Amino acid sequence: MASDKINMPQGSGGLMRYFDEYKSKIQLKPGNIIVLIIVIIILEIILHIYGNTWFGL
Repeated sequence: MASDKINMPQGSGGLMRYFDEYKSKIQLKPGNIIVLIIVIIILEIILHIYGNTWFGL
C-alpha cells in the first residue's frame, strides 16, 4: 500500500508573490475620498429634486 503513494513536487502551493513596493502615480488621502463622496451624494440629491425643471425631462 505504501508503493501507491504519489509524491508531488514541492512548490509555493499556488501562491504568487507580487511586488510590494509598487507606488501609484495618483496619491489620494482618505479624507479627500470622503469629501468627494459627500459632494457626489449632494449633487445627486439636487439633481433628483431640480433635474426635471432644469433639463425638461
